[in-house]
Amino acid sequence: MAGVVFDTNIWIGYKPTKLPNNLVMSAVVLLELVAGASDGAVLKGLEASRKQYEKEDKLLIPTGEDWFRAGKILNSFLHNLKAQSGGKTPRRQPNKIQQMFRDALIAVSVSRTHALLVTNNVSDFQAIQRYGKLRIQSGREFFAR
Repeated sequence: MAGVVFDTNIWIGYKPTKLPNNLVMSAVVLLELVAGASDGAVLKGLEASRKQYEKEDKLLIPTGEDWFRAGKILNSFLHNLKAQSGGKTPRRQPNKIQQMFRDALIAVSVSRTHALLVTNNVSDFQAIQRYGKLRIQSGREFFAR
């Protein structure tokens, strides 16, 4: 299912209307968008989008393995363990790890499908990238092309 996945901050910050044909929606990103929906009309639109992505088999749902890998990454951040790419990960505070929980889940599911993750939160995803192959591009770079 290689394609392009927009992080939540891309949907909110850019409000893209012209979408790439190979766009895939992360179920975790959808969760974040639903949680932050401003009213019922927005929720209805997101529900319709979810149904369409499911119908087109373009809804990226984390697997059990994804959940486990995300947990291992967060554990490595908490305990300053060695990354796959070498070197130790800078220790992160538990509150920062809580904030990165959904990002880790997005990252491992995107990585599993070899998709490109477009985000404005590049630094956190680069830290996660040390634990596996993840293609990342900033929103500015993606929309400049």
